[in-house]
Amino acid sequence: MSASLEVTASAAKTKRQRVTCNSRRSKCFLKHVTCPVECPQVKPKDPKAKACYLDCYSPKCEAVCRKRKPNCSGTGAACYDPRFVGGDNIVFYFHGRSEEHYALVSDTDLQVNARFIGLRPVGRGRDFTWIQALGLLFGSHTFTLEATRAETWSDEIDRLRFSYDGTSITLPETHNSEWNSPSNEIKLERTASKNSVTLIIQETLELSVSVVPITEEDNAIHGYGIPRNDSFAHLEVQFRFFGLSPRVDGVLGRTYRADFANPAKPGVEMAVVGGEDKYRTSSLLSSDCASCVFTPGDKEVSLLRQYGMLSCTSGVEDGVGMVCRK
Repeated sequence: MSASLEVTASAAKTKRQRVTCNSRRSKCFLKHVTCPVECPQVKPKDPKAKACYLDCYSPKCEAVCRKRKPNCSGTGAACYDPRFVGGDNIVFYFHGRSEEHYALVSDTDLQVNARFIGLRPVGRGRDFTWIQALGLLFGSHTFTLEATRAETWSDEIDRLRFSYDGTSITLPETHNSEWNSPSNEIKLERTASKNSVTLIIQETLELSVSVVPITEEDNAIHGYGIPRNDSFAHLEVQFRFFGLSPRVDGVLGRTYRADFANPAKPGVEMAVVGGEDKYRTSSLLSSDCASCVFTPGDKEVSLLRQYGMLSCTSGVEDGVGMVCRK
């Protein structure tokens, strides 16, 4: 969720839970809100059911129903051959190159990089690419999340792998299982027993992730030329940011700036946005791209971000994604 939530559990499945926000920056601070009848639980037992969600940074203190897996058509999404939905709600593609890394978001105290995998069929001028891994830097910490290679795809095998500060994380393969960092600023939770999770960095971001393969149908329709010994397991992701600074950059991050003029025009099919040279990083956990602004520990930029948090408003009706306005 967007901030710590206090949940009043119920003994009966049909009884609606109550949620609140524990962040003093929220207009919903310590205001208890009852979940809708359509989604009475914050963590439903059915992985396909919608969950009760309270966006602690929305102007409305209103609980809504929301799926817990990525919505590839929603704000902050990055899916397919990477197809992004920006903070401005404009859809665009960024192809990059296979086996290279790019900064999706670079802010004063948050860096999110992606590793691309892909292939280039004979006679094609560019690689087909997909997001295989994410690397996050925040403060003095790092977190990685990746899809492992699958020769043949099976829904019964989990293909997610995680690390925190360089140490592997084991997350039980049960729906709603959790892992928390030692200081509790990070929570990792399964939204299905396999291949779907939510990652929360308190007051910074919420990330929904699923691992999916390239299906035979997709391969035939798009002419990817996927070999028989690799399903090209990759990530579908959706970001929700809380308090991005006015300096935020990156393939996706720049679309959350109030002064950004997206070269991809609304309604244009397959609009491709460049920037490979600006956003290429040397590794999954590097912040050395030409346009990166990650400067952890800088007091001046920390204050800048806090100011941004106070003036961020929702960019869409359901509170998914935040756009900073000055």
